[in-house]
Amino acid sequence: MSRRVTVRFRPHQAIMLAAVIAFVGSLPLASARWYLLPVLLLPLAIAIWAVRSGTDADPAGLRVRALIGQRRIGWSRVAELAADPQGRAVALLTDGERVRLPAVRADDLPRLIAASGQPLDPAGPATDATDEPATPPTQ
Repeated sequence: MSRRVTVRFRPHQAIMLAAVIAFVGSLPLASARWYLLPVLLLPLAIAIWAVRSGTDADPAGLRVRALIGQRRIGWSRVAELAADPQGRAVALLTDGERVRLPAVRADDLPRLIAASGQPLDPAGPATDATDEPATPPTQ
């Protein structure tokens, strides 16, 4: 019996520590007046986001989780996995939509691809000897 392995990507846990420090630091302000109590909601929301958000990958597909809600994307809908200029991972779907993958960095892309069950080919797609060589774009 084969076991489904899920690879989980989560934000760095230092964010949780920052949320706890912000919560403790905002207690004096929030307790000064009753109308300042909502100030405590911001560190609480950051803590919940740090625990909940991220990307899960398994052979069936991706699950992208945020503070509120989640989205399941099957591998058949993923056309390409790439990194944006800031080094964050992005999934380009077959319908042209770009989905940012929370907590996945460019360095994590090999682990993400391995979780799909597909072999990782660092050389790229195989080329046939009969294919014409690619010509560089003219300017």
